Amino acid sequence: MKVFFEQYFDFNVMGEHFGEVFEAFLQNLLIFAVATVVALAWGLILALLRQSPGKKFLPIRFLTIAYIDVFRAIPLLIVILLISGGVPFLTFLPKSIRIPQWFGEPDPYWYGVTGLVLVYGAYTAEVYRAGIEAVAGGQMEAARSLGMSHFQAMRYVIVPQGVTKIPAPMLNELISLLKDTTLVSVIAFGESVLVSREILAERLNSSALILTAFFFLCITLPMARLVDYLIKRNQAKITRGAHIEVA
Repeated sequence: MKVFFEQYFDFNVMGEHFGEVFEAFLQNLLIFAVATVVALAWGLILALLRQSPGKKFLPIRFLTIAYIDVFRAIPLLIVILLISGGVPFLTFLPKSIRIPQWFGEPDPYWYGVTGLVLVYGAYTAEVYRAGIEAVAGGQMEAARSLGMSHFQAMRYVIVPQGVTKIPAPMLNELISLLKDTTLVSVIAFGESVLVSREILAERLNSSALILTAFFFLCITLPMARLVDYLIKRNQAKITRGAHIEVA
C-alpha cells in the first residue's frame, strides 16, 4: 500500500511540477472554450438544416443526417488523427489553412479544435433537435398563421423555446467535450495529459497524472452538480404543471 501511495500520491512530485501541469491544463481549458463556442453554433446550424421543410430541402436534410450519423459513429481520436495527418497534405488549400498558426497557437491545437467541433457539433445538433421537437406543434402553426415563414418561425418562436429545454443535456455534452480535450495529446500538443506523461517518464512516478485528474475534477464536478440542479428544477416545473391541469 505504501508503494501505491508513493507512486500516485507523492506530494513532493506534485509540488515540484504543479505550475507546469497547471499551465498545461490551461491549454485544455483554452481548447474547450474555443471548441465549445464553435461546436454550439455549428450544432445549431445542423439542427436547423435537419428541420428544413419540403421536398426541395430533402438533399440538405439527407446530407445533414448523414453527417451527424457519421461523426457520432467515428471515435473522436480517429477524427483528430485523420485531420492532423491529412490536412497538411491538402496542397490545394493555402498553407495558412493547412498548417494554421492563428492567434499564436500551433497547428496541433487547431487540428484538435477542428476534430472536437466536427464531432461535438453532431452531438449538440441532436440535443438542439430534441429541444426543438419538444416545443408544441401548435407554436409553429400559430407563427405561420401570423405570416411568418418557416425560418422566421424557427428563429423567433421555436428555437428560443427549444433552447430553454436543453441546458442539462447540453451541459452533459460539454462535460464530455472538456474531458476529451486530453485526446489532443496524441498529436503532440502540450496539454495536461501529455505534460503529465512526460513527467511520469522522467520521474517514474504517476503523481502528475493524479494532479491533472484533480484539476479536471475541480471543473467537472460543479458542472455535474449544475446538471443535477437543472434536471430537478425541470422535473419540479413538470410536476407543478401536472397539478395545475388536474385542478
